[in-house]
Amino acid sequence: CWGGTLGLMITAVLDLVAPSLLLITNSYPFISFAAVASALAASGAALAVGYGASLLFTLATVIGGGGVAASIAYADTLPYLVGVARGDLQVDGNVECLILWCSASLFVAALMVYRDGGFQRFTSYPRDPSGYLYLTDATAPPKKSQEPASNRDTPIMQDAYNMFDPANLPPRLAEYANMVYSACEDIGNFFGFQDSSVRNQAEHLLILLSNNRRYMSSHILPPSVQPPSPIHALHAKVFSNYVKWCRAMGVPPNFSKMNTSMNAPPAVASRVVDLVLFFCIWGEASNVRHMPECLWFLYHKMMEEYIQSEGYTQTRSLYAGFFVDCVISPIYDIVLKNMKSKNDHQDKRNYDDFNEFFWSRACLKYRYTWEDPAENSDIETSQMYSGETKDTSPSVTYGLEHAPKTFLEKRSWLRGILALNRILEWHIVTFFLLAVIAFSRELVWGWVETFQVASAVFWIFNSLHLCWALVEVWASYPGIHLTGTEVCGSIFVIVARFLLLVHQSLYLLWALSPSPTTYLGNEGSSTFWWWQYIWLSQLVMLPYYVEMLLQLFPPLGAKVYQSQSEYLQAFLNVFYPLSRLYVGKEVQESFSHTFVYVLFWASLMIWKLFFSYVFEVYSMVLPSLQLTDDYLNYPGQSFAKMLLLMGMRWLPQFIVYLIDMSIWYAAWQAFAGTSVGLSDHLGDVRSFDDIRHTFGQAPENFCKKMLSPDAGSRRGSSASFLGASDNDLTEKTSLLQADGKLQNYVNRLLDVRIQKWVMFSAAWNEIIDHFRYEDIISNAESDNLKFSQFDGFSQAIYLPVFQTAGVIENVLSELERPADDYRDPRTGGFNDDSFFEPINNHITMQTAVAEIWELGSYFFVQLFGPIHSADINAMTLLIGKWFDGGSATGKMKLESTRKAFKDFVGAVALLHKGMKKRKRPKKTTVVSTETKTSSSSKAMRRVVSAGSLSSLDKDVKPAAEVSATKTEIIVDALRDQVRDKLRNLLHSVKSLLKNTDIDPETRDMHDRLTFLASMENGFFWDDVYASDQLDEISRNRNFHAVLKKIHGLVCMHPDDAEPKSKEVKRRLTFFVNSLFMDMPDAPSIHDMFSWNVLTPYYSEDVTYSKGDLEKRTDALGVSTLLYLQTLYKADWANFLERMEIKDEDRIWSGKYVDETRRWASIRAQTLSRTVNGMMYCEKALRLLASLERLDEDTTNDLLKEKFGYVVSCQVYGNMKRNQDPKADDIEALMHRFPHLRIAYIDTKRLNRSGDSVFNSVLVKSDGKGSIKEIYRVRLPGNPVIGEGKPENQNHAMIFTRGEFVQTIDMNQEGYFEEALKMRNVLQEFAKREGPLPTTILGLREHIFTGSVSSLANYMALQEISFVTLGQRVLTRPLHIRLHYGHPDVFDKLFFITRGGISKASKGINLSEDIFAGYSNVIRGGTVGFKEYVQVGKGRDVGMSQIYKFEAKLSQGAAEQSLSRDVYRMCHRLDFFRLLSFYYGGIGHYFSNVLTILTVYIVVYLMAVLAVFNLERIGNRLITPMGLIQMMLGGLGLLQTIPLFATLGVERGWLASIQEIFLVFITGGPLHFMFHIQTKATYMAQTILVGGAKYRPTGRGFVTQHTPFDEQFRFFASSHLYLGVELAAGLILMAIYTDAGQYAGRTWSLWLAACSFLCSPFWFNPLTFEWRVVLEDYNLWLKWILGDSGGASKSWSMWWNEENAFYKGMPVPSKLLYVLKAALYALLAEGIRESNLFRSDMTLQQPMFSITYILIIIAVLAILARVFTANERAIPYPVRRTIGILLFTGLGACMLILVIEDTNFIRYALSAYYFLGSICLLALLCGYNKMVKSFYLLHDVVCAHIIFIPLFIFAALQLPGMIQTWLLYHNALSTDVVVSDILRYAHKSRETGGSAPENSDDMVEQISELRKMVQRQQEMLARAGLLPDSDALSQVGTTFSVSEGSTAAMSPASGQIRVEESTARGYGRTVSMSGLDVWSNMALGDVQADEMRQQPTVSTSRGQQPGQAAGPPGTNSFSFSQPEAMPPRYG
Repeated sequence: CWGGTLGLMITAVLDLVAPSLLLITNSYPFISFAAVASALAASGAALAVGYGASLLFTLATVIGGGGVAASIAYADTLPYLVGVARGDLQVDGNVECLILWCSASLFVAALMVYRDGGFQRFTSYPRDPSGYLYLTDATAPPKKSQEPASNRDTPIMQDAYNMFDPANLPPRLAEYANMVYSACEDIGNFFGFQDSSVRNQAEHLLILLSNNRRYMSSHILPPSVQPPSPIHALHAKVFSNYVKWCRAMGVPPNFSKMNTSMNAPPAVASRVVDLVLFFCIWGEASNVRHMPECLWFLYHKMMEEYIQSEGYTQTRSLYAGFFVDCVISPIYDIVLKNMKSKNDHQDKRNYDDFNEFFWSRACLKYRYTWEDPAENSDIETSQMYSGETKDTSPSVTYGLEHAPKTFLEKRSWLRGILALNRILEWHIVTFFLLAVIAFSRELVWGWVETFQVASAVFWIFNSLHLCWALVEVWASYPGIHLTGTEVCGSIFVIVARFLLLVHQSLYLLWALSPSPTTYLGNEGSSTFWWWQYIWLSQLVMLPYYVEMLLQLFPPLGAKVYQSQSEYLQAFLNVFYPLSRLYVGKEVQESFSHTFVYVLFWASLMIWKLFFSYVFEVYSMVLPSLQLTDDYLNYPGQSFAKMLLLMGMRWLPQFIVYLIDMSIWYAAWQAFAGTSVGLSDHLGDVRSFDDIRHTFGQAPENFCKKMLSPDAGSRRGSSASFLGASDNDLTEKTSLLQADGKLQNYVNRLLDVRIQKWVMFSAAWNEIIDHFRYEDIISNAESDNLKFSQFDGFSQAIYLPVFQTAGVIENVLSELERPADDYRDPRTGGFNDDSFFEPINNHITMQTAVAEIWELGSYFFVQLFGPIHSADINAMTLLIGKWFDGGSATGKMKLESTRKAFKDFVGAVALLHKGMKKRKRPKKTTVVSTETKTSSSSKAMRRVVSAGSLSSLDKDVKPAAEVSATKTEIIVDALRDQVRDKLRNLLHSVKSLLKNTDIDPETRDMHDRLTFLASMENGFFWDDVYASDQLDEISRNRNFHAVLKKIHGLVCMHPDDAEPKSKEVKRRLTFFVNSLFMDMPDAPSIHDMFSWNVLTPYYSEDVTYSKGDLEKRTDALGVSTLLYLQTLYKADWANFLERMEIKDEDRIWSGKYVDETRRWASIRAQTLSRTVNGMMYCEKALRLLASLERLDEDTTNDLLKEKFGYVVSCQVYGNMKRNQDPKADDIEALMHRFPHLRIAYIDTKRLNRSGDSVFNSVLVKSDGKGSIKEIYRVRLPGNPVIGEGKPENQNHAMIFTRGEFVQTIDMNQEGYFEEALKMRNVLQEFAKREGPLPTTILGLREHIFTGSVSSLANYMALQEISFVTLGQRVLTRPLHIRLHYGHPDVFDKLFFITRGGISKASKGINLSEDIFAGYSNVIRGGTVGFKEYVQVGKGRDVGMSQIYKFEAKLSQGAAEQSLSRDVYRMCHRLDFFRLLSFYYGGIGHYFSNVLTILTVYIVVYLMAVLAVFNLERIGNRLITPMGLIQMMLGGLGLLQTIPLFATLGVERGWLASIQEIFLVFITGGPLHFMFHIQTKATYMAQTILVGGAKYRPTGRGFVTQHTPFDEQFRFFASSHLYLGVELAAGLILMAIYTDAGQYAGRTWSLWLAACSFLCSPFWFNPLTFEWRVVLEDYNLWLKWILGDSGGASKSWSMWWNEENAFYKGMPVPSKLLYVLKAALYALLAEGIRESNLFRSDMTLQQPMFSITYILIIIAVLAILARVFTANERAIPYPVRRTIGILLFTGLGACMLILVIEDTNFIRYALSAYYFLGSICLLALLCGYNKMVKSFYLLHDVVCAHIIFIPLFIFAALQLPGMIQTWLLYHNALSTDVVVSDILRYAHKSRETGGSAPENSDDMVEQISELRKMVQRQQEMLARAGLLPDSDALSQVGTTFSVSEGSTAAMSPASGQIRVEESTARGYGRTVSMSGLDVWSNMALGDVQADEMRQQPTVSTSRGQQPGQAAGPPGTNSFSFSQPEAMPPRYG
């Protein structure tokens, strides 16, 4: 190329300078050019080999490009060049052409210099063999072989250390210690790193290296792919991004070459140096950590400098802190300056802008330090730099200071549209094609005509692409520095597409002409021009075809983007500018994944197109044709008017077309999510019955998946039990034994299955113990749930009671089954096998029988004592012999076992109850006279007995003796009752024996039973012995345990054995269900991945103090503790039981105060709850280590290495200085959890000017009650300069350890049983299902705040639908899940080398979490989501809290749409993943905006058409049939499908239907539609104006009534104004329309308007109470008339704040509001010109002159204005009188005016809209004061529009009752007790339990409350909402007045006495009494007595009508409440 182009130019020059040569070459025309070009080509080839082809190729481009440019500019140039090449030369004109060519070449060269920013292309540098370009000719200094002067193996350490003592490292870390410490000392001194930071990173690196040892194990990686060492593995991962960066920069990576100070192989030692340098840079980089490529630049330059020093005997030593002072601080100062700027995003640079400066090779010309390191070195540096030129390049800070922005985040809808242009383009094109098909069908076109019209789609494609190109120019200018290539490429694309578009337009118009015509001198038919159009369009579509190919094969796109071909890159640079970026090269998925999500979207799109064609497009064809027909056939019709009407009718259809795919996506999402959930076995275990059914397989799965192969044995032992066993568990095998024989105990104990059950039981019992520690179960429930173990018994463990309860009853039922079921039909006989077949086939029955047999034997032996033990043992052995021999059915009547068993159950029940309170019985001496008669009788047959029965064998002579004896009688009722039961048992057992006359064995059994019951010195006749035995067993703890187990086996119903807590049931079912889900097998503790948990904390509650808990909240008169005690009543009882507290007044004693505080704190959203939950991970690892038989020391070392928890308490240092109690609470957490670390920012003031020094500090507990500082890293400044939360995380990240980090928020909690699965979770990162690694793993969340109210339930359900189902589908099959918040787990090494786990730029990264997902995708990572682990999470529960939360998310979404991350990701994803990203994420908010826009447009469209009488043209009615309204309604209805699917999979389909039905009847649709507008408002406002900020939502307990004025301030601008506006438009339409179908066309629009107006008040408690409405009205009047005190006290100040955003609104944004004002004006003119209330004043004479009336009104208005301005100076009586007169006068005049001339009604309506237009324009122009009064009047009108219905509903009373029941139905049904009851309890507590002085008032309040509840129930019953009045006495709770008590509270504790109702009554309405008693909890300051009427006397239930209620002092109060408690929330 170079030879040819240069040869051509030289030939042309020779033509001028040597004309005589032409004579020589004239006869040989090619000799001169061929000779010169050949010579130059050969020399060019030689030069390219030696110096590289870059320079020569650049010169060829310059000359060739100049020739092309000259040929375009001057027509004669091209023939001239052709002539030169051919040798046909002419002298004329050659000079001009040659000069033009040279000039054009110089211009091309200048463009290349401008594009590259320098002359790099015109220089020639040698390349190394790897292909990297050297940027300098400097060579390294000669290497020295001398050892360094000093080499210490370990650095000097402080007393405090973090995880490991450097002087006593465990072997796993000590292996690398010498290398790491030596490198740390060398690197730290050379670059001036801080000692504390170096120590921190040394430990960090050692732990990472130790964890990477796993890759050296053959069971982790096969030997063929194992790295040479753990150091190699870690080095490759850490520096993977650096290698990519170097490749992009065109430079070789700088890695250390040697390190002679280490006794290690050079390849290993050099890599250690690399790692140490990077981690030291990262550890001190502070805010620069958000700029990953900046870190690699620093590393590159610093390693380059370090390499030059290698080999010297003495290197430099800079002071500690040089790096942060001279490298980081200058960069930080530049970033800080921009972050503090008040400008909008496009006018200031953020972290991304600064980082992208390092994406250009221009950064490499700068040095990394602010000043020369040699000037700060502690040694002579002349030797190091001898012979070299000092680095005089500018500092990198200079480059950063002058670096331009790389992306403009302009505030405009165009920014988001540009990012999502492919989706909009698809909708436009497909809508056009559907319209073509629809018109073709209606007009009966042929396929040729249809295809010709449809071919216009090519024109649309080109037009849209040209629009996008122009918008790209707008998005980049001004502010972004573009290279020459970018500028030329953009110009080329725009010009080329414009020219092509012009020709396309002409060809298409000619093609559609009816007859052949001549154009451009060519005559052709329409077919000819159409083919010209088609061929030209193919050129236009070429980039689309290429892109389509890349979309269908995403891996191919990744290869193209990563290609090194300069030609391919040149093509991409022009047509795909994003290919120039450093990121976005790898975003592909595997082909199998691509096929699945393409299938998902293909099916959805086909359905969407079909539905839209039928209901949205085809329905508009006929009206359009009618409009056109009327235009053509009716005279005087305007073409513009026809087009306008056509557009007005098609616009809503198109907007709905844009929205409706979100509806179908919800449906497809539900189907896909259900399929994935079922395939993952979600919901297989939903109840305790399911747990029982699957419990037999749980140990197998637990051991297989959650334990490593080393569990149960020493590491490396061959006794591992997880291998395949020969005896598989079958239904016929007992759960806990290998066979049914007791004598095989030893063999069974060693059986593999027994080991698995033992391991599982250990974990299960630990889980139950943690439930008990959390007080969510009682002691009895804990016993029922735990496995049992008894020393000396044959079985290692015994099943939990809940598993075997009721099973014995089933066994008895099987024994009693009909004989035909087990008899042989031929012989009529049966044997043991057939009789016991159902029991043997049921493993739980078999196990329960084995347990009851063994435990029962022990029970009888211990109960009867030593005298009877031999007999009992003999009998049990004999019975066992019968069963083993198969003769039991022949020996006993087993079908009659129930009677004997009933007596046994009775005895067990008596003992279980009596043993708890057993006391030694008293003895009583009684003197009695007794006659004893003895006679000789035949000796009884001797039997083998445990006692001495020899006396019974002697012959005794008969005698009669009378004697007086003293007998000690022991009164022992328990003994007597037990003996009665046991006697009956013995008789029943004897009756079971068969053939006692002929069978010696049964006879022997019969005799033993007889003697057992008749022995005088035995249990049944010796009172002293029997009582002593009972006393003995009452002291035997083992017997107590056995008795409790037996009682559970035989006495408990399965329902009674289940825990009562819904939370426990939920957690246990989820845990058992997860054992059957697909999770990776757990590795050993040694080989597992390591991770840390990181929680950002600011100043939220840590642990509630005594003062916090006793403080009265919300003016309820109750403390926080009392509220929690009532809310979690069962938990509180469990707590008292666990702490053994009998008197509640002792809870604040020193012994219990800490536990009380802790109990309350873990039931709120506090830091202690979060820490407590996440530290379960440590306990879980300890349990797993014990199961793997690791010793204690090894376990402790591994725990420090594998897990850590860092809480980033940003202001902990300030708390300490200010003596904030929260600091003490944080320290208490550290003492309680020794492995907990606290990172905080310490600020120390230096001088009075405010200069401060900032440090990142890490502290821990020393285990001795003190807090020790571990590390202190000085920062360049305040690290919180961007968004607070990510900055807080960033500063603490350097203190984390391990390979992964889990981010947990303050509103989350962990569970112990879930922590056991974290090993499995981390193993997900080892799986690689596609071409890219998994770098983020999402986990399931459970919302625990859904039971307080309907609103809280809505939020919980919304989270379930989005977080659960949405994330599931986005992960599989769509493969586009991002990071949506915590508790995701991050690949830490991946993210710290790529910018961190969140972005922190102010404003633009408001939703900081999601940007980690964006960055992850465009940097080559993938995201997983697993649902076999869950983490608890709290949500907001109040209307205003939810409003703030939705506003925050919407503003975050708006900022995302402006960001570079969304833009780049949307352009790099293939189209189908783009659809997934849009509809599964940010598109939700765009759809909300479009939905509200559709509602607005449709309302005003129909109103305008009606007002202007344009609904009909001619005599035809042209109006849609309400299809849009159907679509809008369907949008809300179909959105419930994902929720239905999620609940159906996990809870069952019936429960799902019930839940959704409850949502609908409680007003759920209103709530969701209301928040559609919330999201739309804040997203639109943020995009147009800005102002996005973090909104704290609060986490309170009680939902209060919000006053009307506060509601108005919250919702007026966003909802109420729009609701009134829509309602007014719909009313206008109703007035003017004559088209009919009003209800069908407007029902959904009215629903939207009502939701905007009603939702704030429907979901506000007590809105419809009369006194509340009056109070709200008075407060609103005070606010509306106030003029000071802030926005909360004055409407005027609120209005100023609310409309301040108009001042900063950009002009393009104001244009949208101008359109709105024009719409108002148009409607006003239409009303004015209409015939509404039109009257002809010429036909009637008014009584009063209209002119005079108008003058009077004007005068009165002026007087009113003057009066208002001076009213403060007028006395009150005068002021009031004048005000009344003015108001009356104005009202009377207006009334007269309307009566006299009805035209003024129309004028008033018109003026309303016209004034609205004027006022809106005035606001846009800044004339706020001029229109403020009009807005005041408008707000007064709007408020009264709302107040009037409120007063009406309040007067009716019934709506208020229904509202309260529906709003708090969820809370009342789950035992949330109302505030009235709490207040009574609090009053009692204050009086110490005695009756208060005003007890009469309390009784009256109680009586009134009772009467009011009854009245409410009666009214609801009459309304059909409750049963009739006869059943009311059985409903809900009872308020009774009886004798004998003075108060309702217990004197000791102040607790309310709770009595359960004897009848359940009407289902879930047991808490209907809460209808009105919620009032005070909701009202806050409003007292209860203000809300009640005077009390009346009423009789209590059961009292006779005439019976008095009793004196006031004897009244008592009781309240019954449901059993179930709501889940914990905070």
